[in-house]
Amino acid sequence: MRYARTTSLALAAGLVLSLLSATPAAADPGPPPSSMASMGDSITKAFNASGWYSDWPSRSWSTGSYFSVNSHYRRILAKNSAISGRNYNDAVSGAKAADMAAQANTVAGRGVGYVTMLIGANDACTGSEASMTSVATFRAQIDTALNTLKTRLPNAKLAVISIPDIKRLWFVGKDSSSARNAWSTFSICQSMLANPTSTAQADEDRRNRVRQRVIDFNAQLAQACAAYGPNCDFDDNAAFNYPFLLSHLSTWDYFHPNVTGQAVLAQITYTAGFSW
Repeated sequence: MRYARTTSLALAAGLVLSLLSATPAAADPGPPPSSMASMGDSITKAFNASGWYSDWPSRSWSTGSYFSVNSHYRRILAKNSAISGRNYNDAVSGAKAADMAAQANTVAGRGVGYVTMLIGANDACTGSEASMTSVATFRAQIDTALNTLKTRLPNAKLAVISIPDIKRLWFVGKDSSSARNAWSTFSICQSMLANPTSTAQADEDRRNRVRQRVIDFNAQLAQACAAYGPNCDFDDNAAFNYPFLLSHLSTWDYFHPNVTGQAVLAQITYTAGFSW
């Protein structure tokens, strides 16, 4: 199968990239934090996780309180009760890297001890390949946000999460008529998901270029985190490399994680991070 061959090579490249550029988890993260906040987009806001076209922040992989998701917040709560009720979801559905500066200011104003950031899917998932955010612009926008956090929250721990593999999204959903209908009806991620059943070389090349943009974004996230210093942990591409399934996606849009998908994201990112 052509996708399997292409993906195996690209994943190998991604793994090498993560080894070369990612920041290892801090050897001693210190005690579990007493407060936390999340930055990001609709994935972190748990959009469509449990209902029709709405945010479900209680289901968030990061700051959610929903028992079955077992978010970062709930895992920390089990070790430090002082964090109870001090879990702030400042992600905004539809956000891009350009919006991280404003979110960083909001988070900094809360004075929290732990911050998660998952951003970039909307910078690659656009109406067309041509409208994707450039790599240089993406990095500049991330640096601006991280500089705010480092200046105003110098002692906070920051977990930077890699962007999931959106070509994997196409792969697990392309043979589902329900997924294809949702992608078309709601014009979802057309840079990647346009003509989902096409095997034309032009469409395959486009998908690979969009996937490469995500890989490039993740490389910038890793490098920005490394420049931030020991208080920042990149997930070593754990989210990107995870082979998620169609059953992890919301049946409202076949794009956002459902509750099961949020639980998987919580598990792999917490394990790859500070792991208090």
